[in-house]
Amino acid sequence: MKLKTKIAVLLMGISILAHSNMVVAAPKSATCQIDENGRTAFKGKCTFIPSAGGSFTLMSQSPNKPLFRNIMDVSVYITERNHAEVRGSLSGGHNSRWGEATRSQNQKACWVGSDFKVCAW
Repeated sequence: MKLKTKIAVLLMGISILAHSNMVVAAPKSATCQIDENGRTAFKGKCTFIPSAGGSFTLMSQSPNKPLFRNIMDVSVYITERNHAEVRGSLSGGHNSRWGEATRSQNQKACWVGSDFKVCAW
């Protein structure tokens, strides 16, 4: 491979990594709350996995166990300042799009959608 081609491939790889949701810090224990339709569906300890750009994933602290019900994890992907896309992974490998969310003005650790709220402290 020519040097120019190698450099182009390297720069493309760096660009892809810079725009991906790769983990940027070690996972840590947090208190999580997930509300559905105005009711708390889960509140307790979870694993908080930060990603690039402020995005994050919440998982059970027990390996291979659901976070709650059949939800294995909940991911909040920042799309722009104070706006995110929220998804949940179901046991069995399916993904569920929860929808758009905005950062709460009252509780900065919370993201609020049309019928859900995801918080991590």
